[in-house]
Formats: sequence, C-alpha cells, structure tokens
Amino acid sequence: MHFAAPIPWWLALLAVATIVGVAVAVYRRPLVPLSRSQRGGLIALRALAMLFLLALVCRPVIELPPVNVGDTVVPVLIDVSRSMRIPDADGESRLARAKAVAQELSADLAASANVELLAFADTLVPAVVDTLEPTGRRTALAAALETVRSRYRGQRVAGVVVISDGGDTAGLDITSAANQGMPVFTVGVGSADGVADREVVELTAGDPRLDQAAVDVHVSVAARGFGRDPLTVKVLADGQVVDSHPITSPADGAPIDEWFTVFPNATRASLYTAQVDAGPDESVTENNARSVAMSPAGRRRRILVISGAPGYEHSFLLRALQQDRGVEVDAIVRKGRNEANQDTFLVQAGRERVATLASGFPSTKDALFGYDAIILSNLEGEFFTRDQLMQAAAFVSERGGGLLLMGGRSFERRGLTGTPLEDVLPVELTDRRGGRMGGSADEGETGGRGAVALTDEGLRHPVMRIGAKTDQLKTLWATLPPLASSAPLGGPRPGASVLAVTRSANGMLLPVVAVQKYGRGRSMVFAGEASWRWRMLQPASDRRYDLFWRQAARWLTADTPEPVALTLPASVDAGDDIVVQVEARDRSFVPVEGADVEVRMTSPSGVTAPLAVRTGDHGRASATGTVAVPGLYRLQAEARKNGVSLGTDDRWIAVGDNEREFADARLNEGTLRRLAQASGGRYVSAADARLLVKDLMRAVPAMSVPKQRDLWHEPWAFALVVLLLALEWALRRAWGLR
Repeated sequence: MHFAAPIPWWLALLAVATIVGVAVAVYRRPLVPLSRSQRGGLIALRALAMLFLLALVCRPVIELPPVNVGDTVVPVLIDVSRSMRIPDADGESRLARAKAVAQELSADLAASANVELLAFADTLVPAVVDTLEPTGRRTALAAALETVRSRYRGQRVAGVVVISDGGDTAGLDITSAANQGMPVFTVGVGSADGVADREVVELTAGDPRLDQAAVDVHVSVAARGFGRDPLTVKVLADGQVVDSHPITSPADGAPIDEWFTVFPNATRASLYTAQVDAGPDESVTENNARSVAMSPAGRRRRILVISGAPGYEHSFLLRALQQDRGVEVDAIVRKGRNEANQDTFLVQAGRERVATLASGFPSTKDALFGYDAIILSNLEGEFFTRDQLMQAAAFVSERGGGLLLMGGRSFERRGLTGTPLEDVLPVELTDRRGGRMGGSADEGETGGRGAVALTDEGLRHPVMRIGAKTDQLKTLWATLPPLASSAPLGGPRPGASVLAVTRSANGMLLPVVAVQKYGRGRSMVFAGEASWRWRMLQPASDRRYDLFWRQAARWLTADTPEPVALTLPASVDAGDDIVVQVEARDRSFVPVEGADVEVRMTSPSGVTAPLAVRTGDHGRASATGTVAVPGLYRLQAEARKNGVSLGTDDRWIAVGDNEREFADARLNEGTLRRLAQASGGRYVSAADARLLVKDLMRAVPAMSVPKQRDLWHEPWAFALVVLLLALEWALRRAWGLR
C-alpha cells in the first residue's frame, strides 16, 4: 500500500502529535470520575478515529494482481436486416458473408478475449451464427450501440465490431452513436456498385392547381445495372393505373424526373402509388414502388382582395377567382374621397365581416388572420399605416398566410422600401444590391416588350402550369398578349424563385412573377400591368388568364395552417411507431399554453382510437401510436382551453411498404467509415476483416500492468470511522458522560 497524496514526514509527525494531544486534552478532566483504563480507552478511540481520517485524506492506494486478458470482451454485432439478403457479396448473400467474417474473427480473438455474437436489426439480441436470418425491418444501429454500452457497463470492452451493409440506419446520429466510450470497428459487406436495381427514389405531390384541384405528382426514378434500357413509370390511384410514361435513362444510374398530372377525388382521400416494373433478373424489387396520400378537399379557402381603384384589373381578377368553387373571396375597392378628404371604399364580403373591412383594411388582427391569403393590388405604400404593414408581415410569417402584391402603383416611388413588408416580398424593390435574375430564360424566347417568358423554375411551378403538358407551356405563355408595362424590380432574395420575366422598353429583362416561402407562409409578386388583356383580347374559349390567377390563389392558400395544426412525419412504414406534432393557437395565432389536446387515428379498417398525447411548451404537443398495416390512416386533432374549442385539424397519411431498407440498396461505406472514424475505430471491407484483430489486441491492456484501487472511497472505510465514533459515544453514555 502507498499514499497517492503523501505529506512531508515532519508534517505527519506534527499532525499525529496534535491529534494525540487533542484526544488527551478532551479527557484530562472528565465531568464524572473515570478509572485510568476507562480514560485510556476513550482517548484511544478518539485518537484512532482522527488518525484514520488523516490517513484517508492522504489517499491510501493498494495494488491488485494483474487482470487476466480473458476478462476482456469484444462484442461482434451482425446486421440481420432484410437488405442483408441481397446476393452481391462475392457471389453470396451479404448475411452469408457476414457470418463467415464473424466466425473468422471469433476464432482469431478466442485466445485473447471473450467474443460475444449479437444480432441487430430492430433490436439487439444474442446470436447463434447458424440460426441467423435476414428478417429485420430496419438497421437500428444507433439503438444497438446504446444497448451495447448499457449491456457491458463496468466490463472491459476492447472495442465493438459491427458487420453491416450500412443500409437504413434508422436516423443514425453519427456523433451520438460514436460517443459510447468504446471504439467501433466496422466491416462493410456487399458491393458499393450494387446489383441491378430499378428504384422509385422519391414521390411527392405538389400544390393543387387548375379546376377540379388537379395536382402535379413528381416521381424520381433510378435504374442501375441496366444501362440505358427503357422502362415505364406508372401512377396508380387506389390500385388502378391512371397514367404511365415510357422513359429512357440518360446514363446508367442517373436519376430520372417525371411529372404526372392527376385529379384526386374531391370527397375522399386517395392513395397514389408510383411504380416501375422489375427488370430482367432484378433481385431487389422491394423499392420499385412508393405511395403518397391525397387528402380530400377541405374547407373553402378565404381570400381578401384590396384594390386601389376600380377598373379592368380588379374586375377581371375578381371574376376569375369567384369562379373557383374552392375559394371564398371578399373584396375591398377604393372608390375615391369624400368631402372630408377621406378614402371611401366599396366592400363586398359576408355580412358578419363587412364592419371590420369598412376602413379599407381589416380593423383587427383577428379579422385579418381569419383569411388564408390577401391580395394587394395597385395600392401605394402610403395607403397603409405602419401598424397595418406590420400586421400584413405577421399575417405571412406568424399566421402562415399567403400574400400577393401586384400592379404598377404598388411599386411606385419605392413606397414599401424600408417598411416591415419589404422583407416579405420575394424580390428586391430596387436593384441597389446588384441582385441577379433568378432561374434562366432563353434570350431568344423572351419576345418583345411586355411579352412573358418562363424561367426553368417557372416551367415546373404549379402557378405557371396553364397547360397539361410541360413542352407546351413556353408557347402558351409566349403567345399571350403583351403586358402594358412591368415595374423595374431587382433580383430575387435568397431562397426565392423568379418564375417569369419580361423585357422592358430599354431591352432589360425584369422579373414579372416571383415567389418565396417566408416564415410559416408564402408570398408572391406580379409586377406586370394590364394582365386583363390576356382575357379581353383572347377568344371567349381561351382560359389561360383564369387558370393562372386561380392557380396563384391555390398556391398562396395551399399550406395555410389552421389554429390547431397537425404535422405528420414524411414517411411511415407498416409497423412503425408514428409521432405527430400538434400546435394549438388562438384566433390571433398566438400559442396557447396548457391546452387540452386530443388526437384520434382511424385505421384503413375504419377503427378509430385515441393516441397518447404529451403536452409541451408554447402550445405544442406530440401524440404517438402504432400503424400496423399499410393503407390510408386519418389523423384528427382538437384542442380546447377551459372547455372551449380552439379548433380542429384533419389530415391523412399513407402508410406503405416503402422499404427504407432497400432505398439505394448499395453498400453504404460512407456511413460505416464516418462511424468508425468518429469513435476512434477503423473501417475495413469484408475481405480485410482479419486486419482488425491487431487493432483490437492493441486495445487490450497488457498482462503485466497491475490495477490500483483507492481506499478512501470504499464503503468499509466510512463504516470504520462511524464504528470508532459510535463506540466512543456508547462508552461515554455507559460511564455517565454526555
């Protein structure tokens, strides 16, 4: 034994003498007569307790015999998820190769460490190599490493070996997974080039557009190992094929993007699926399809149009919007001034809303936030008070509404420059920052002064889709009558998109249609003047003007949230635990603290059950449940405060067999390398797995290194001090001392 914090010998002698002196002084003149042996016993007990405490302060340490390296553990984790059945590991399945690697490592490490085989996919369990099958739904690697850390806490772990293809790591956080206090050595099985595979990489539904709420569906497909062989992409609605496109890949493995126009059922939810047929000898068919839910039409969206003066622009726009059964339009138009030189307005709105609009702008925040979108047409900046501009900006950023600013007068004299509304708009009101035009438009296709030409972004945006086929759009826009003029605006803000441009009198290209997402909402600018020409100067059967403005209205209101809003996960597979988020706000869209939230889920079979809800801060709550089978699930939420309903929300989600395990079924070397590097381990291929033996052996402490143990924090040391003091106190009481 030795002391880790020794004190000089002279100080030790002084401390011992002091302790003995203090003990003798305490019992020099006791209050009751004591015999010499009694006094000596009490002095000895007091001195021993104090001397033992002094020894503990100097940290006594003992050396234990060297630990046998056989006490060292090396957990070997074998991936048994479904992607491990793919036969691209040197002519055999990935799992068969993983088994062979595990057996090789076990044999090489047996003399130096205890090797424990564990299988992981959804969970981590002890494994017997001969019985392993690739049946796991996903590769939950982060959870497996956390379980290993808990399982072997307090044991000597040289390192963890992970044998996997790195597919679907179930939200793996490399930093968190690596910070488990032990190096992770990863072995990749499979081919980085993969097997021949056709995959639907992505399926998204765009914003509703056109009459009857047509929707653009974007499908991204990749084909590897088939060269440039043609294939067919199909779109199915509730299991029935509604459209198909034959396509040819520009190069092997290159992604292919296709757009389809579908017409979802307006009265019930529909399940849309994109799929590609399996190729010759394709061994991975689980990723050949993806699904998305199309919700039925909800409530009518409410739009407020405020115009600076009556005229063709106002009347034609109002007529186009009012023909759309999906929106409800309130209108305010400035007529002129009265005898007191005050603006007067003509208001067309529901009876219960007229009073709040009489002054030309909603008189309260609640009244403004009751709309889903506002359109400001030909209104100079001086028309608004600063408070109204702040409310309009909050309408977009906080309420999540849509804002459209249009008409030349709205941009005159830079009236909105420096106001709270300036940053909401998708373009610079001046070109003082040297902004460049967003997107691109062919110089030869921009036409003459006032003609509208689409940018590349405009070709794909639902607002500009006034025709069914993409290759016709440029012609449909180029042949419209020219605009009378367009405001000289600057370039787009970061994240904004310029959808269409026009040529000014001096030949410059100017943005005429631009959009962006801002805060929780959306904003749009139409800088042209006299778009009514697109309707008046065309035959009665030409619907391009109506389609454009209706689509703009649909886009502005598509994502407008309710006071009670559900947020659903992007992708859910059968058997997953689903987590949905709920936000509860009042009519002013201020978060409501302590709201009572109820969430119900209806399965494809029609069974409705409540979900477990956990309430958070700032009006937020989360609800969890399990989706057992594929199909369409309906989520309904309601929030109450003091028994009064704040509102409801109703959403649908498609639960399918999207098979995240087979998304890009190639060996994911990148994830395995990053995990090994972040944890202090090493990545090797299956062929080089035996190289890890030396690395693991270096992590095992040498036999000759003894182990040291501090005595000061041992339980028995504390117990001895207590025992000495307790014995002294007991004898004092027995002999009449207090």
